[in-house]
Amino acid sequence: MDTIIKNTIDTLKNTEHGFKHIIEAGDIVMGDASLDHFAEAKELLQHESYQAGMLGTYIMGQLSPKDKSALLFLRDNVSTDGNWRVQEMLAKAFDYYCSAIGYEKSLQVIKEWLSHENPNTKRAVIEGLRIWTSRPYFKENPQTAVVLISKHKDDASEYLRKSVGNALRDIHKKHKEIVDEELAQWNLQNKNTAFTYKLVMKNS
Repeated sequence: MDTIIKNTIDTLKNTEHGFKHIIEAGDIVMGDASLDHFAEAKELLQHESYQAGMLGTYIMGQLSPKDKSALLFLRDNVSTDGNWRVQEMLAKAFDYYCSAIGYEKSLQVIKEWLSHENPNTKRAVIEGLRIWTSRPYFKENPQTAVVLISKHKDDASEYLRKSVGNALRDIHKKHKEIVDEELAQWNLQNKNTAFTYKLVMKNS
């Protein structure tokens, strides 16, 4: 690991909350053309501190629009990290990829991630694109967003279902009829679906 990056990690470990300091450090690393950014990111993701994992995830996200291997590493490897902060950064990284490529052009990748076996991978999409209908393409196509998100209403992962419910509640505020039409089709006898439904309707 590069000495500068080691010193950066030591500094980051003194800050426990937020993303700004991680992003600032990541931009500095990305600005150093002498580094193998992909290799450094992989090494960071093996580090014991979650701050290093967040930094590695951020760097992979920055690489992902032009490097398919970085996108795949995020999907298949970073998604297995047990720290929730790293998972939050994964969501941000995926949204960065979509914004750089274009949300409509990213639809196929969005669907691939939403079909992944790891609930964290699916959550990265649902959480990363919030508020979905504030994003280009989905702003004009809220129905598409609702359908994509709703497919995971009864997932076994409560972590994922919380994101599903919260994302749909976001959309419900501006597109009540579309979300209500979707909700009317749900089987609330399914306890997982009922859990998600309550989140969607919270404070409504």
